[in-house]
Amino acid sequence: MILSLLLSLVFILLGLIHLNWATGGTFGFKSAIPTKETGEPVLHPKKIDSAIIGVGLLAFAVFYILKAELIPTQLPDWLLHYGGYIIPSIFVLRAIGDFKYIGFFKKVKHTTFGTLDTKFFAPLCLSMGIIGFLIQFLG
Repeated sequence: MILSLLLSLVFILLGLIHLNWATGGTFGFKSAIPTKETGEPVLHPKKIDSAIIGVGLLAFAVFYILKAELIPTQLPDWLLHYGGYIIPSIFVLRAIGDFKYIGFFKKVKHTTFGTLDTKFFAPLCLSMGIIGFLIQFLG
């Protein structure tokens, strides 16, 4: 239950950051976008993209609150079962990355994003994935 709550809090924080970007906030936005070595952004996310990701992250938080059985639910067992594999898989794959700009195996490492990804983003994603699998296997 503690791991589920911890993971929920991380998802809530990340979801709120993305929703902040969706409403025009700029805190950390430029640093969170992968760039080429020239500094040119690889992605050009729109506010709606940030909103979708923010809502998704908040939905993941709710999933782990339900998984911890803090709120009674009538969801089908298969949803909690398969979701318990799908969500952490997303974050393990994010940690592995695209082998060019994102993840532990990226080639472009010496940009602002690349440095932050190596030190913070990829390890956070891997940790979230591992915790998600631990919840699934121990629960």
